[in-house]
Amino acid sequence: MPRVNDTMVAVADKIAAEPRAVRSSHRLQSLDILRGAVMVVMAIDHTRDWFHYGSFHFAPEDLSMTSVPIFLTRWITHFCAPVFIFFAGSSAYLSGRRKTPRDASRLLLTRGLWLIVVELTLINIAETGNLSYEFTILQVMWAIGWSMIALSFLMYVPWRLLLALSLAVIAGHNTLDHVTAEQFGRLSWLWDVLHVGQVPLQLSGAHTAIVIYPLIPWIFVMAAGYAFGRVFDLEPQKRRALLIRLGVALTAGFVIVRFTNIYGDPSHWAVQSRFAFTVLSFLNATKYPPSLLYLLMTLGPAIAVLGLLDGVTVGNAHPLLVFGRVPFFYYVLHWYVLHAIAFVVALGRYGHAEFLFGLPPSLPVSTGYPPDYGFRLAVVYLIWFAVIAITYPLCRWFAGVKSRNRSVVLSYL
Repeated sequence: MPRVNDTMVAVADKIAAEPRAVRSSHRLQSLDILRGAVMVVMAIDHTRDWFHYGSFHFAPEDLSMTSVPIFLTRWITHFCAPVFIFFAGSSAYLSGRRKTPRDASRLLLTRGLWLIVVELTLINIAETGNLSYEFTILQVMWAIGWSMIALSFLMYVPWRLLLALSLAVIAGHNTLDHVTAEQFGRLSWLWDVLHVGQVPLQLSGAHTAIVIYPLIPWIFVMAAGYAFGRVFDLEPQKRRALLIRLGVALTAGFVIVRFTNIYGDPSHWAVQSRFAFTVLSFLNATKYPPSLLYLLMTLGPAIAVLGLLDGVTVGNAHPLLVFGRVPFFYYVLHWYVLHAIAFVVALGRYGHAEFLFGLPPSLPVSTGYPPDYGFRLAVVYLIWFAVIAITYPLCRWFAGVKSRNRSVVLSYL
């Protein structure tokens, strides 16, 4: 197996040898800016899901039907989940330094449970528009919730061992790609939840759950981020240099391993009739579950960008900083804004909107949408901009509320 994560192990030795630095607001702001950026980019994908004419007809990664702009509109959003989950682990480490291990563990456990409840209620309602629960969609909040629950126990593992374990799972889980759920008999559903994903699970005659985000290796992506959090104990200059070097090394690891076409992703790239599509094929790494190459492709550049942002300061009203400080509030809010816009657009275009009270058009089991549903990509981007414009003042207000009130309840929002 290619040892593309050896650099991370070397980083662990370097961190252990360095004294802790005095915590700076610059560092925390750089994390918030990066987190805000991925939250804004994330909304592009969800807007495309709801409004692009192609969402009901083909996957944006399907090279036989997609275009370069449509593919890249989807591809750029691949950074969102890995960056958010990985650095959620780092944030848990930074937050835990001010708490006893027991309190830090309890907070992770309760937050994880809370996020799962939110996925099953607020977010599921926002996506489907009804309370029937005929379909329950389990997405990123589901994965983050279970990852936090797991981390509430894994945080007691010595950090070097936790880092090694996490890297081993991230680097090695693609050896399990040939394992099928049917091999587990009655427990086939468990393997679907852990490592397959996007498979409808029949809960009862009238209720189906669709696990979009299988839990392996997301749990260990967050655990790796938790161990990685010690990078922020380094002196600023050393930290910045280390982040940039590590990010570049991981990105180079993606290019090298992907080029070999041997390991790291169940989908191999291939030369296409057009050079641009050959590049798209090269970039088309597997997200469900996230392959080794998918994580190298996304986390490598993100870590390098974080190094470039380290020390950058912006005003409190900066949109990326605002969204990065209230990511949960923004995430839930943007779903309702999207559905409200879709409802208004459907009424104006078709005179009815009952088809919106089911599943988003991007899911293969979606039904009832008009055959001409959706818009070209330029309109999708305009709607995305409207979503950002609508959510920004509300998020800025809530960020102010959180900064003035240190309530434990608000820490969950």
